[in-house]
Amino acid sequence: MEMPMEAAPETGAPQPGQSGSRLHGSQLALVLAAIMCTLLLAALDQTIVGTALPTIASDLNGYANYSWVLTSYLLTSTTMTPIIGKLSDLFGRKWFIVVGILIFLLGSALSGASSTMTQLILFRGLQGIGAGMIMSLVFTLIGDIFMPAERAKWQGLFSGVFALASVIGPAAGGYITQYINWRWVFYVNLPIGILALCLIIFFLPTSISLRNTT
Repeated sequence: MEMPMEAAPETGAPQPGQSGSRLHGSQLALVLAAIMCTLLLAALDQTIVGTALPTIASDLNGYANYSWVLTSYLLTSTTMTPIIGKLSDLFGRKWFIVVGILIFLLGSALSGASSTMTQLILFRGLQGIGAGMIMSLVFTLIGDIFMPAERAKWQGLFSGVFALASVIGPAAGGYITQYINWRWVFYVNLPIGILALCLIIFFLPTSISLRNTT
């Protein structure tokens, strides 16, 4: 006689046979739009700041620490990616990505308000923590939402976001710096990020059932 299987432990990605909310229709579209926007913001911040950096360094008298503005962001984002990936396996994805967006937006607001180069470097590091959490979870969520046969298509689409960021980032950074103010290189993240945050809070379930397309 076959013994009954024990229930799988509750994690962010449902195990085979584990119940969860299934995304479909407009809910699926809104969730995908939200996580694509957050990924674009995190990827864009790696390229948009580079164009504005000479003006920022001149305004804040910080040429000696010029390179740390980019390095602090990359260092903290790279460090957070594997850590959050593991923690989200244990405790779920939704609230980690919510916290990641909040940290990213806080870092963006503080970076835009910086009055010294040291402040900007520290706040960029904070922004990188949020970006690392976002980038770790976006592709994991694609694996949670779609069946294996569909994942490559969607992961390819989301990978294209990085290519888009590398193309539009320098031009956007130059335009904002020249015609508006370098601080808006950071402030521009806020309205898009807040919209994406609201969509994720209201439409992304805590536990996701794999979407069956058959």
